[in-house]
Amino acid sequence: MTNDIWAKVLAALKSALGANNFSNWIEPLEFAHLTSGVATFNVPTNFIGNYVSQNFGDQIIYHMNKQGEKVQRLQFAVEPQTRTATASKPALRKIAGSDDGSGSPLDARFTFDTFVVGKPNELAHAAARRVAEGGPVTFNPLFLYGGVGLGKTHLMHAIAHELQRRSPEINVLYLSAEQFMYRFITALRERKMMDFKQLFRSVDVLMVDDVQFISGKDSTQEEFFHTFNALVDGQKQIIISADRAPGEIKGLEERIKSRLQCGLVVDLHPTDYELRLGVLQSKVDFYASQYPELVIAPGVLEFLAHRISTNVRVLEGALTRLFAFASLVGREITLELTQDCLSDVLKASDRKVTVEEIQRKVSEHYAIRLSDMIGPKRVRNYARPRQVAMYLAKHMTNRSLPEIGRRFGGRDHTTVMHGVRRIEELKALDSQIADDLELLRRALEE
Repeated sequence: MTNDIWAKVLAALKSALGANNFSNWIEPLEFAHLTSGVATFNVPTNFIGNYVSQNFGDQIIYHMNKQGEKVQRLQFAVEPQTRTATASKPALRKIAGSDDGSGSPLDARFTFDTFVVGKPNELAHAAARRVAEGGPVTFNPLFLYGGVGLGKTHLMHAIAHELQRRSPEINVLYLSAEQFMYRFITALRERKMMDFKQLFRSVDVLMVDDVQFISGKDSTQEEFFHTFNALVDGQKQIIISADRAPGEIKGLEERIKSRLQCGLVVDLHPTDYELRLGVLQSKVDFYASQYPELVIAPGVLEFLAHRISTNVRVLEGALTRLFAFASLVGREITLELTQDCLSDVLKASDRKVTVEEIQRKVSEHYAIRLSDMIGPKRVRNYARPRQVAMYLAKHMTNRSLPEIGRRFGGRDHTTVMHGVRRIEELKALDSQIADDLELLRRALEE
C-alpha cells in the first residue's frame, strides 16, 4: 500500500471518527506493511494497539478496502524504542498553560451559546454555568451523568471555554478517563511517575470525561484517588462526567464512589419533545448560512422531534444528512423527502419494544419474580416496580391502556393510569426513580 493511499484512508478516518479520536488514537499509528490480507501497524504501546483494534478496527479495515486494498484483519506491533517519548504519544494538549501535550483539544462548537436548555438539562446547565464563572470552589466535584448524546461532553467543553475566556492565566486540564489511564501507564513504563504526579497536581481545574472507563482498573483507580484528594485538599476545582451515577458504576472502588458523591451530582435526563424541537430549530438557524437556497417545509422539524427520540447526537446527524442531501439534489425539504432520505434512521428509531420485554427487564432490575410483579400482591416491593413497568409500557409501546392492563394480570385501565401518573410525579421528586427509568429505557432500546 502506498503512502498516498494511506493518506486517503487517514483523511476518511478523520472525517468519520472526529478530530479528537483521530488525534488521540489514529495519529500514533505507523503503517508498516500489508501482507496476505493482514495490515500491520507500529504502535507506541500495547494499550493503544488493543484500544484501536477493539474500537476502530472495523472502520480502518472498511476504509482501506474502500481504497482498493484487500484487508481482512489488523495486526499491531509495539515499535522499537527509537522514537522519542514525545513523538510516540498521542497528540494531546492542555487547554491553558504550557503546551506540553497533556490534555485533549476542545471542540469550538461546544459552548454555552450553542447549548439548548430545556427542562431535562436545566439543572446541569445552571451548575455548569456556576462552575464556569470561576472564583471560590462551590461544588467539588461537579459530577455530570447521563446517557449518550444528552450533552455531558458539550457542557464539559463549554465550561473549559468559559474558564479560558474569563481567566486565561489559570491552568485547566481536560481529558478523557482513557487518556488519564494512558498517561498513567506511560509514566509507569517510562519511570516518570513524579512527572505524572506533578502534572496532575499542578492544575487549577481538572476535567475528566467518561470516568466509568477506569472501573475495574485497580492501579489507575489508586492514582486517580490520590490525585482527586490532592486537588480537593488544595481547593482546586474538579469536574467529572460519566454515563451513570457514581453509585451505579460497577467495578469502581467504594472510596472513589464516596468521593465523587461528596460534591454536586447532576443527571441529564432524556430529551423531551420540546427540547428536541429546540435543538433542531437551533441547527436550522446554523445551517441557514451554509444552505441559503434551501427551503424546509412546515411540519418537518416537528416530525423529526417526534420520531427520533434516542439522543440529540442522532437527531443532529439526521438533520445534517437531510440538509446535505437536499442541497445536492436541489429540492425543498419536504416530509416526503425527509422520510426517503432518513429511512434507515427512522427505522432504527422505530424498534418495537413489547410489554413483555418491559416486564422482564423491570423484574430483573428490581430482583423480583415476574409472577409477583404482574400478580395481585400490592406490597410496595412489587407495586412500585409494577408502576414503573406500566409507565414504560405506556411511553415505549403503542399499546392502549386497557391492553396494558390486561397484560398486568387483567387490571383495569384506570389502575394503569394511576400507576403512570404516580411515576410521573415520583421521577420529578425521587432521583433514584429517575435513574431507574433512564437505565431501563436505555437497556430496552439497545
